[in-house]
Amino acid sequence: MGEVALSNGQSHSMNGYRKSCWYEEEIEDNLRWCFALNSILHTGTSQYQDIALLDTKPFGKALVIDGKLQSAETDEFIYHECLVHPPLLHHPNPKNVFIMGGGEGSTARELLRHNTIDTVIMCDIDEEVVDFCKSYLVANREAFHDPRLKVIINDARAELESREERYDVIIGDLADPIDGGPCYKLYTKSFYDCTVKPRLKQGGIFVTQAGPAGIFSHTEVFSSIYNTLRQVFKYVVPYSAHIPSYADIWGWVMASDSPIDLSVEELDNRMRQRIKGENRYLDGRTFSSASTLSKVVRKSLDNETHVYTEEAARFIHGHGKQA
Repeated sequence: MGEVALSNGQSHSMNGYRKSCWYEEEIEDNLRWCFALNSILHTGTSQYQDIALLDTKPFGKALVIDGKLQSAETDEFIYHECLVHPPLLHHPNPKNVFIMGGGEGSTARELLRHNTIDTVIMCDIDEEVVDFCKSYLVANREAFHDPRLKVIINDARAELESREERYDVIIGDLADPIDGGPCYKLYTKSFYDCTVKPRLKQGGIFVTQAGPAGIFSHTEVFSSIYNTLRQVFKYVVPYSAHIPSYADIWGWVMASDSPIDLSVEELDNRMRQRIKGENRYLDGRTFSSASTLSKVVRKSLDNETHVYTEEAARFIHGHGKQA
């Protein structure tokens, strides 16, 4: 089971003893990841999830949900630039975007840097997470006050199905699919086919975070999400990047019925024309590298046969509050 262990006092080290408070996350049965804390800023339990905001020594403020680190201050820019900018840049003129999840506000922040954007709908199921991030995550305060952003508290599936509007880009900034968590049904073929695709405009692009994508971890959910989207969309592009606070390579998958194949030069050109300020991580060459997966991962993705359904779901290690 995934868990957060917050232990005060003396923890044994190879060099004797050291006093500290540590965050610990179980990544697999025999693998744990921990780092030192300055303090625990807030803990709470919402209707859906357990929430903690920790001030960590190596990664600054970190948001932890259901025992899984979601986002850390020092490196969240890698995750959010990779999630947002590839689909927006590959779209010829993205004006309206729907975010599924995204409660911390960082995805909205990156979207709102694009000068083509008129409207961003951010739909998160958990009002407590949204309120908590508004209060504590200073980097996103400006985004939350941007008039182009509309925040809706609802289940993303119900919200999309109730809307007649169609979108240039739909973004899945959801928690990982874990057993008992609120999100796994939003990674299924039926959801992509019946809910997401009909809500995209002609030429629209869907992107989702797709879990760990490391040499060993990519078969947990990444390869299945990729293969599932291949059943629904004509063009599907998987890509990945190392995120230090996640202790792994992370994956995203972008999908459309229109080609997704801009050159490095064209990506860089669109960044200069459309995005306010400089990206810290992503440029054309970085995306080219991110979408060139290693031989072992490419082979797995090519051979993957599993299609993600509610009856045949795959989960990353851990359990949600409702398990």
